[in-house]
Amino acid sequence: MPASLRFIDYRTAVLIVIANMIGTGVFTTLGLQAEGIANSVALLLLWVIGGVTALCGALCYAELSAAFPRSGGEYHFLSRAFDPVLGQLAGWVSVTVGFAAPVALAAMALGRYAGTLVAADPSWIALATVVLITFVHAFDVKFGRGFQTIATYLKIAVVVVFCLAGLAIAPVPGSLVRTANEGLLDVIVSAPFALSLIYVSYAYSGWNAVAYVVDEVDEPQRNVPRALVHGTLIVTLLYVLLNLTFLRTVAAGDLAGAVEVGALSARNIFGGDSGAIMGFVISLLLVSSISAMVIAGPRVLAVIGEDLQAFRFLSLRNARGAPTRSVLFQQLIALAFIATGSFEAVLTFAGFTLNLFALLTVVGLIRLRFRKPHIHRPFRVPLYPFPPLIFLVVSGTSLVVVAWQQPVTLAAVLGLLVVGLVFIRRRQQGSTAHAVT
Repeated sequence: MPASLRFIDYRTAVLIVIANMIGTGVFTTLGLQAEGIANSVALLLLWVIGGVTALCGALCYAELSAAFPRSGGEYHFLSRAFDPVLGQLAGWVSVTVGFAAPVALAAMALGRYAGTLVAADPSWIALATVVLITFVHAFDVKFGRGFQTIATYLKIAVVVVFCLAGLAIAPVPGSLVRTANEGLLDVIVSAPFALSLIYVSYAYSGWNAVAYVVDEVDEPQRNVPRALVHGTLIVTLLYVLLNLTFLRTVAAGDLAGAVEVGALSARNIFGGDSGAIMGFVISLLLVSSISAMVIAGPRVLAVIGEDLQAFRFLSLRNARGAPTRSVLFQQLIALAFIATGSFEAVLTFAGFTLNLFALLTVVGLIRLRFRKPHIHRPFRVPLYPFPPLIFLVVSGTSLVVVAWQQPVTLAAVLGLLVVGLVFIRRRQQGSTAHAVT
């Protein structure tokens, strides 16, 4: 790609990772975890494990991004590591679910938080937010970059201030940190703990964000690995502090099953109507998450459009470098998710699907180490093979438990993949018939 279109420097790349990661999950999933786990140490351990796993995944994607510097993420990596069909299947997931579902989830969470202060239907707030952010990024990449930078710095500042205020006060009566944390080992090996790892892994999803926009990063073989690792480390620290704050400032009875955990915590930290105000602030922070995914997702769709005739319309860019059609296409699917899906159902479905293809990508890294050891790798995973093995064990265990506990989610994912395979095969047959003719 021409240097003029490489509009993402190292700082912006780190901010894209942070903005993609700090989104819906950390503000909404602790209550779902607390429904099955009444142990504060175990709940914090979930977030530590999630951070270590995300870092292991980021190291793997850093090696692949440096070795194969092209946008596309799993679509590109799986095509190189295994077979173009598997890469195209990952592309199918990216087109239909990969980014549209997380955008929808962030928007739905934003609607719920904003609804604590604004007298409006949360669904309509979510829909309006997606439409507005679509227009921010659909036509001018420089304007979108500026918007993203400001929104992410605001997000980091608010999270840090919130944690400092929450950790400065005594734990509220009835909070989980005030209860005995017995039977930790029994909790760790339980099904709720493994299921909660899916929620946590979703909250950490986004650690691979810059791998989707490699073509537009300045000095990608140097800056992409650094951004992936540094962004993930920053978010891991913020996540552990933020969840410790929630556990200290929300009573166990209020926490279990709650989605608006941040608003509940703010009410106890600042008092009065601050819960509603903080809910509105958090909704503004989620804007940067949606914005970051609107930067990353359409770039993947554009690369798919460059390679596959059926999606060629997605590869076109306007005079200012923006992949306008890809942005509009992704956001239309996100609007459909908002209109038709429940929050928890979309969360589990998206988390399972994204985890599955991240796992396959890390397997691909190991396969390439065996099959093509002489590939030039400007960045190599340190302490190999431990980081990829840790990622595979944690992610694989979570996927197995969810498949066992929630067969409907497994069936939905399998259905999506089957439809994708049918579409790919028909496209290949059509291409062959056209070539013969």
